[in-house]
Amino acid sequence: MQRTLRVLFCLTVLAGMAFAQTTLNGAGATFPYPIYSKWFSEYHKAHGDVEINYQSIGSGGGIRQVTTGTVDFGASDGPMTDEQLQQSKVKIVHIPTVLGAVVPAYNVPGVSGEIKFPADVLANIFLNKISNWNDKAIAAANPGVKFPDQNIIVIHRSDGSGTTYIFTDFLSKVSPDWLQVAGKGTAVKWPVGLGGKGNEGVAGMIRQTPGAIGYIELIYALQNNIPYGSVKNSSGQFIKASLESVTAAAQGVKMPNDYRVSITNPPGKTAYPISSFTWLLIPQPYKDGAKGKIITDFLNWELDNGQGMAGSLSYAPLPKEVADKVRQTIKGLK
Repeated sequence: MQRTLRVLFCLTVLAGMAFAQTTLNGAGATFPYPIYSKWFSEYHKAHGDVEINYQSIGSGGGIRQVTTGTVDFGASDGPMTDEQLQQSKVKIVHIPTVLGAVVPAYNVPGVSGEIKFPADVLANIFLNKISNWNDKAIAAANPGVKFPDQNIIVIHRSDGSGTTYIFTDFLSKVSPDWLQVAGKGTAVKWPVGLGGKGNEGVAGMIRQTPGAIGYIELIYALQNNIPYGSVKNSSGQFIKASLESVTAAAQGVKMPNDYRVSITNPPGKTAYPISSFTWLLIPQPYKDGAKGKIITDFLNWELDNGQGMAGSLSYAPLPKEVADKVRQTIKGLK
C-alpha cells in the first residue's frame, strides 16, 4: 500500500512538473540561428521549466508570424519597415542581440584562397554585368591569381531574408546601378541567379556548384568550409569578415531609440563593410503575462550571459553602450 502511494505521489509530482513547463515559440532569421540555438539550449539548462522553440524560416517569415500573432517572438536581420510596423496587429519592439557578417562565398575551380572583391565588382557580378571568373575586373583586383574560364553561377536566397536585406543594403550604397535595378529588401527581383532556401540552402548550393558565388552569414561559410572573400570598404581597404572587423563596423554607431539602424559600408579602415545587427522582434504588450516575464528574463540573461558566447560562433557581442541602452528598453517592456 505504501509503495503504491509512493508511486502515485511520484506520478503526481511528475505530472505537476510537466504541467509547469512553459514553451515559447519563435521564428525568423537563419542568420543568427547558430547563436540562438546555443542560447536557447543554455537558458533551458538554467531554467528547466522553460522550453524555447525556434524555427529558422527566414526573416520574412519571422516578421509575418510575429505581426499576425502566431508566435511569441520573431527574429530578423533587416529591421521592419514603417509600413510593416503600421500593418502589424500588435506593436513590435526591436531588440538587437548580436552583430554578424554576410560574406561573398564561392566555389571557383582551381582557386581555394581568398578572392578580393571591389564593391563595384561584387555588384556587377550580381547584376550579371560580370559573368565569367576570368573577367579583367576580377583579375585586376587579384594579381597573381589564375582564374579559370568559368561561367559565374550566382546563388541567392529564394525566401524572404534578412541576410538578403543586409547584402542588398550594402550593394545599394555602393552601386547606383544596383539601387536602380533591384534596390534593397528582404526580397528583391534578382537580375540573375538560382535561389536557395535559408543560409543553409545557399551554402549547400555553393558547395555543389562549380563556378558558384553567393552570400551567406559568416558562420555558415566556416562550418561548411566554404572559401569566402574580402570586400573593399569605404576607406579603400580589402577587409575579410572577422570578429574584430565586424566589431569595428559598429564603432561609433548612433543608435536610434527604436534600434532600426544600418551599419553597412561604414567609415573606418578596419571595418568589414557587410556587417549588421540582428534583432529579436518582441510583441507589446504581452498577451500572456507569464510568457512575457520569461521573455523579459531571457533578454536580460542573454545580455548577462549570452553575449560572452557570441565570439565562439563568429558573432560580435553588442557594444557596451548599445547593451546598456537595451537594458533600459527591457525594463519598459509590458
